Amino acid sequence: MTEGNFVDYVKIYVASGKGGKGSSHLHREKFIEKGGPDGGDGGRGGHVIIRGSKNLWTLFHLKFLRHVKSGHGGDGGSSRSTGHDGEDKFIEVPLGTVVKDKETGEILFEITEDGETKILARGGKGGLGNWNFRSSTNQTPRYAQPGIPGEEVDVILELKVLADVGLVGFPNAGKSTLLSVLTSAKPKIADYAFTTLKPNLGIVAYRDFQSFVIADIPGIIEGAAEGKGLGHYFLRHIERNSTLLFLVPADADDIKKEYEILLDELRRYNPEMLDKDRLLVISKCDMLDEELQNEMKQQLDKELKGLDYMFISSVAQQGLTELKDKLWKMLNI
Repeated sequence: MTEGNFVDYVKIYVASGKGGKGSSHLHREKFIEKGGPDGGDGGRGGHVIIRGSKNLWTLFHLKFLRHVKSGHGGDGGSSRSTGHDGEDKFIEVPLGTVVKDKETGEILFEITEDGETKILARGGKGGLGNWNFRSSTNQTPRYAQPGIPGEEVDVILELKVLADVGLVGFPNAGKSTLLSVLTSAKPKIADYAFTTLKPNLGIVAYRDFQSFVIADIPGIIEGAAEGKGLGHYFLRHIERNSTLLFLVPADADDIKKEYEILLDELRRYNPEMLDKDRLLVISKCDMLDEELQNEMKQQLDKELKGLDYMFISSVAQQGLTELKDKLWKMLNI
């Protein structure tokens, strides 16, 4: 999927159908002079319904959709005929979509399961026909109810990708390269900052035909939680991940400091991020000889007490099997 096709934020105006009006018809037939009221009820207006689909990965199909309106209910007729219900309109969304009220920012609901449906705008109820108002003291009611108007609302659809593992790191840490060797994904890779402009998803094939999903989140920089760089815009995607993989290159000036900056940005965005399982991975270790790597391990053991870490090289294919084993264990504890 190209970067331009990844859409995770859209605004839509939705309007449900109004209910049909009831009929105030009086029955007339040969040899029946006073047949009495026989006006039917109006049909309900159509709903606007959100439906989850596992076959969708982004909101791209809704990018140019500005208005969604369902059908109006039909009016009631004679002989107690009920008007037809308005046509429902379905909006298909990928799993992990959050629906918010545009005006208040309130979260209305989330879609997390395939086939799950939620009514976004409920159709208006149809009015009652005069048949319903007959009584011993009012045998010929000549009035009926109008239909109830539908609902109108401006909403924001926001996608938070559903992935098991989220890759977190500074620009050029090697996240896209790692994703390309672990999965069949083909992210853009180049030697400059912010190569990745949109999140990339890949499926990691594991033993016995098992798999898990990994997401490459665009590079976070210091101050991302305040809006600097691109990271703040995509931090919400990390909220869905159960495990966070922090990627720091072996040639970093201070590995511990880079890790702590990344961790602090997540904390400032959402403190609950710190409750997730974490793994520190030092990438580009093919640049290190065995002696230098051992010295680095001794230093990290002192500085990162209790934190799991490991060395890998995506280019040289070093430590990748061990990394998959470690991630699978963390996901299935």
